[in-house]
Amino acid sequence: MPRFSIIVPSHGVAGRLSQALDSVLGQSFGDLELIPVCDAPDAPAAAVAAAYAERDSRVASVNSPPSAGLSGARNAGMRAATGAYVLFLDGDDLLLPGALAALDARLTETAGVDVLYAEHERTPWWEGEPTNPAAPLLAKAPKGAFAPDRFPELTGVQLPAWSAVYRRAFLTEHRLVFPDSHFTDLGWGGLTTLAARRIAVLRRVVVRHRLRRQGSRLNLPGPHQHALLDQVELVLTLAAECGLPAERTRALFEQLFTYVLKTASRPERLPSGHRAFFRRAGRLYRAHRPAGHRAPGGSLGVQHRLLATGAYTAFRALRGANQAAAKASESLPHPHMLRTRLRYACDLRRPLDPGLAVFCAYWGRGYACNPAAIHAKARELAPHIRPVFLVEADQAHAMPEDVDFAVIGSRRAWEVLARAKYLVNNANFAEGIVKRRGSVHLQTQHGTPLKTMGVDQSTYPVVAAQSGSYTKLLGRVDRWDFNLSANRHSTQMWERAFPGSYEHLEYGYPRNDVYYTATAEDVARVRHELGVPEGTTAVLYAPTHRDHHTGFEAGLDLEAFCAAAGEDVVVLLRAHYFYDRGRLQGPGRMSRIIDVTAHRSAEDVCLAADALVTDYSSIMFDYANLDRPIVVYADDWEVYQETRGVYFDLVTEPPGPVVRTPEELARVFRDGSYTGPEAKALRTAFRGRFCQFDDGRAAERVVRRVLLGEPPEAIPPVIPLAERIPAPAAATLVRS
Repeated sequence: MPRFSIIVPSHGVAGRLSQALDSVLGQSFGDLELIPVCDAPDAPAAAVAAAYAERDSRVASVNSPPSAGLSGARNAGMRAATGAYVLFLDGDDLLLPGALAALDARLTETAGVDVLYAEHERTPWWEGEPTNPAAPLLAKAPKGAFAPDRFPELTGVQLPAWSAVYRRAFLTEHRLVFPDSHFTDLGWGGLTTLAARRIAVLRRVVVRHRLRRQGSRLNLPGPHQHALLDQVELVLTLAAECGLPAERTRALFEQLFTYVLKTASRPERLPSGHRAFFRRAGRLYRAHRPAGHRAPGGSLGVQHRLLATGAYTAFRALRGANQAAAKASESLPHPHMLRTRLRYACDLRRPLDPGLAVFCAYWGRGYACNPAAIHAKARELAPHIRPVFLVEADQAHAMPEDVDFAVIGSRRAWEVLARAKYLVNNANFAEGIVKRRGSVHLQTQHGTPLKTMGVDQSTYPVVAAQSGSYTKLLGRVDRWDFNLSANRHSTQMWERAFPGSYEHLEYGYPRNDVYYTATAEDVARVRHELGVPEGTTAVLYAPTHRDHHTGFEAGLDLEAFCAAAGEDVVVLLRAHYFYDRGRLQGPGRMSRIIDVTAHRSAEDVCLAADALVTDYSSIMFDYANLDRPIVVYADDWEVYQETRGVYFDLVTEPPGPVVRTPEELARVFRDGSYTGPEAKALRTAFRGRFCQFDDGRAAERVVRRVLLGEPPEAIPPVIPLAERIPAPAAATLVRS
């Protein structure tokens, strides 16, 4: 029997789950079993948990559907637990180093306690000092094990479930489970304290609770707020049946009604049924008020007395001043409204145009990427939608003739931004753009993240200094209604990097549809347009941007590579899009090097290439859809890790051979190992992980879900990877 069973519900926190599991498995005290609770076998968190179970026999996940809620997940974990003591940990929280050793030592000192309460710290999700809310209460507790009557103030309802350790035999004996519905920690804390006979405290922080950017779901408005009274009634009814001493009853009553009054005094949490909530709370107050109970002083005491008498009108009047102040602040003009053009401000007062959609890619760099692919599919499936593409002035000449566009900063651009129901971007719209009620913002992203993104960049000084305000970034994230993902890895990383309330669309990247719809004729046409000589092997070289470089650096002597790799090799050079201006406008030749940086379509360039050489560019994830050879040129991997940060170790999980020097790179092409069985095995594993949702129908799924409003169950399912047929490579690579 392990000493500890640690139960970790994971619904909605797949992006941070690995950090929580690492914090447990990295403990110096290892006598434990770790039970992640996942939504379903195919849920995002399940893949994370399965990977840990393969590496560590102490990990065994169980399933609990989202409909069962947090209480159902924890109860499922308890049914699977075999340890002497049970701990709970939220999937986005951390068990601090040395926590289990400290808990074990304290449990040994206080042998046989039913519940051991410990301190925890609440850490602001972004910046600010952590707090230790349990410390003042636990500091007053007796030093050893004690009966709850000796310290009535410790009722359990003030502490979350993950701020204590529970003897499993005690839980089983009393048949203790988490109450259904919301505010389950409140009910659980009361029930366990009422049942416990011996308790103790550990004056040490064991859990770091990372506050979510969106705040607690329990603070959101909605009918679930009424469930608070269910939990209060459950605990108070059991307390009455137990015949608690007056001191414990008073402490329990006061702490429970502190929560009740906190909700009652915030009418915005109850858009409907506020009067009913107040009246029911009043009945509970009167039915369970301990004999001789005295209301506290000050404004809180007034609230107690008004609740006790059922004086709803007077209670609302007491809160009227604060509500009026809040409404007055809401009526003030928003600062960003003052920064936008006057015309835009006027257009915002006009009705939304339900048939208007605005698209933009790479901050106006032209008709490209996912927005362009969605734009094209919308014209086919949603012809009633009038699309307008936004571009910078110097890219207007390159726009396709049949695409309506507006120049960023122009009067028309501001007008369509103000009135469009649909706004689609692979980066972000400008700071001053307002998210109007009824509008739909789709963030398509423009790659699978290897390097850190969003707020995860903040700990890397070089990139953080160039990223601007993260507060403003998150303000832009708050406009998103949907966020597109090409694979589970991306879904989890977007959740971490861009915390928000948007819906993930695991539909694949529309720009990658062409990798499954293009024909041999299309490949030949693109190669001819780019100037690839017949009978040659076209190697696409696509290095990524280095945050510690001030301009484009090829990182490789391409002429020397061509000479060493073989007479039939030509290089298609595509620099990062940051460097697409001021270079050759259109395909340019320098010996056997063709500069395709300025070519509008990265997808066309990939179709033309027989193989890809890249360092850490996200183009590798897209190119992998073609199932063609990929070579990673990682000459400065350690520097890149240090300066930019990465989400996984590319060198140990690559899509093909990893080389460190120009000589090694030339050799894998000379000897053909870049197309060999080892390279193919690596590519197959990589495709299984990162080409999950790209199947040629991503754009259709997006248009149907976002622009046509079809329900999720009506969206075409993703075609299994084994059944997809990528576009054929040129004849020069048929032998691979």
